[in-house]
Amino acid sequence: MSKRPNFGGMGGMNMQQMMKQAKKLQEQMAQEQENITAQEFVGKSADDLVVATFSGDRKLKGIDINKEAIDPDDPDMLQDLIIDAVNKGLSEIDQATQASLGKYTKGMI
Repeated sequence: MSKRPNFGGMGGMNMQQMMKQAKKLQEQMAQEQENITAQEFVGKSADDLVVATFSGDRKLKGIDINKEAIDPDDPDMLQDLIIDAVNKGLSEIDQATQASLGKYTKGMI
């Protein structure tokens, strides 16, 4: 008489059920990632002088620079505004990704 292995309190779930559940979870995660990729995310610098627009897959789609941000005597200011807008846009993507996919990875890392 052979005994079935105990998989540590999995509530009697057999391997086939676990595989189905894992596949369903994988499909849900892929759909959520597609939803994020289809969205646009915007990062804005101080006073909206620079606005960077990204797709959800972290690709820069556009950058709008207000003419007030262009000072030939202070190119560093424009660089700082661009960096600020880009970083805020990327942060928006990270936050949306965490909010959407974090429920699947919670406790794994």
